[in-house]
Amino acid sequence: MAWEEWEQLKTDAEARRSTQMQINHMAPEGGGTFGDLRVKNADLEKIGKEAHSLFEHLGREGKVAHSSSNTAASNIKQQGFDLAAGLQHVSNRWEKQLGSLLDACAQISNHLHRTQSIHGGDEDYIRRTMSSIDTLDQGFDERVGKAGKPNPAYYGKPSEKKDD
Repeated sequence: MAWEEWEQLKTDAEARRSTQMQINHMAPEGGGTFGDLRVKNADLEKIGKEAHSLFEHLGREGKVAHSSSNTAASNIKQQGFDLAAGLQHVSNRWEKQLGSLLDACAQISNHLHRTQSIHGGDEDYIRRTMSSIDTLDQGFDERVGKAGKPNPAYYGKPSEKKDD
């Protein structure tokens, strides 16, 4: 492969990559610098509660339609109408789709609850780690105490005793 051909392949690959949309930050409200994407636990909790509420309502109300359709299909079949098979098919599809939707709502609710718990633990871990790094930094910071004196970051304040 010639050098020019290699350079052309790299240029083509870069051109393909540049046409893709990538979102790695959000624009701040009112202009200014860009910040991190943030979601507060209260936001996650609201979404999780809505998903759980939807799960409960669909579970109650959606099953009413299924049982009513089954009853109607059975009555129509007893009367000898061919329409019963179609109604039963629709009822079965409804039940299957309802089950999928209920599973999705439960998964969203459970995932957000778990996400809150996991990220809360991550935040605590990061806070503890950063705190210990600050303490370690103080131990290496020569400006904390005078040379030859114990570092107050580890030993508390040096004694007020004068040197001989």
